[in-house]
Amino acid sequence: MSERPLHPLPPAPLPTSGRGARSNESGRYESLTREGFDDGWTLDDAPPAKITTTLTPEKAKSIISHNDSPDIGFSASINPYRGCEHGCVYCYARPAHAYMGLSPGLDFESQLFFKPDAAKLLDQALRKPDYVPQTIHIGGNTDPYQPQERTLRITRQVIEVLAAFNHPFTVITKSALVQRDLDLIAPAAQRGLARAAISITTLDRKLARSMEPRAATPEKRLESVRRLSDAGVPVIVMFAPCIPGLNDHEMEAVLERAAAAGANAAGYVALRLPLEIKDLFKEWLASDHPDRASRVMSLVRQIRGGKEYDAQWGSRMKGEGPIAALTAKRFATATRRYGLDQKFGRLDHSQFKPPARTGDQDDLFR
Repeated sequence: MSERPLHPLPPAPLPTSGRGARSNESGRYESLTREGFDDGWTLDDAPPAKITTTLTPEKAKSIISHNDSPDIGFSASINPYRGCEHGCVYCYARPAHAYMGLSPGLDFESQLFFKPDAAKLLDQALRKPDYVPQTIHIGGNTDPYQPQERTLRITRQVIEVLAAFNHPFTVITKSALVQRDLDLIAPAAQRGLARAAISITTLDRKLARSMEPRAATPEKRLESVRRLSDAGVPVIVMFAPCIPGLNDHEMEAVLERAAAAGANAAGYVALRLPLEIKDLFKEWLASDHPDRASRVMSLVRQIRGGKEYDAQWGSRMKGEGPIAALTAKRFATATRRYGLDQKFGRLDHSQFKPPARTGDQDDLFR
């Protein structure tokens, strides 16, 4: 370890197996940093690094987060987990791991935190006398159905509470595990209380495995669209992120397959590379797609006004300039062609009602 230099070099890429990031540079708030150095060995000389996933309970004081961003379609959200084992290299949530004193790189997808009291905190919040119901989005930061949810069941417990209160909610995921909770989501959707979004970035299994190593395969995600739709759940397919020069050519094909599977609407988001993500993404491109790396980054800069990222409200989700305009036109044309340009109304807030608890005074009159 050494004092952080003025211009630190990132650690050498690691020969990781089944992970998205290729390095694990120290978080931006740390006073010490890891540095790569040349010891004469190459990546071909080293065996794949085996990185173990750790799960740590997080003692949260509240569970509903609020935002006032004009670029996001929800103001209230619940994130049962910090970090995400799916390991999507482009994930916009990665920089938040620096607040935990960890790296947005490999730490983000291997050192995970879960909120065991999520359902209890939610129940308490919804019972407050001054609580006003608004649609709660599950998974606005990290995926609520990542692998550990299979055993921890935090997301399911949250949905159980929302269902008991007749509270409107939406959920977004890349995982086929969402199908497990159809017994809760489908009845809520049929009452105008729920809808789901499935993120499908590519139909290419090889690219998906490289870019989103532990997320469900493209076919499994299409299966989730079909199962949700067949159960009466309104489904939005998200082509996100749309990466110029890498997956943008697949937009129409993804939308066509999603529509055939029963999706009702669609959305897309241009690749965003804030903070540490830009270096992680470029490192991954150089490692996994060296033939496209320079072109992809050139196109990224063209939709970001010459920068690698521009956080300006109103343009950060779609980009700007001729390439961004062409992408928007292609998307609008495809959604019309495949019937994915439906507009959803607001979910029903009028059914909200806290259920009686055992021992409540109301029980005396039943």
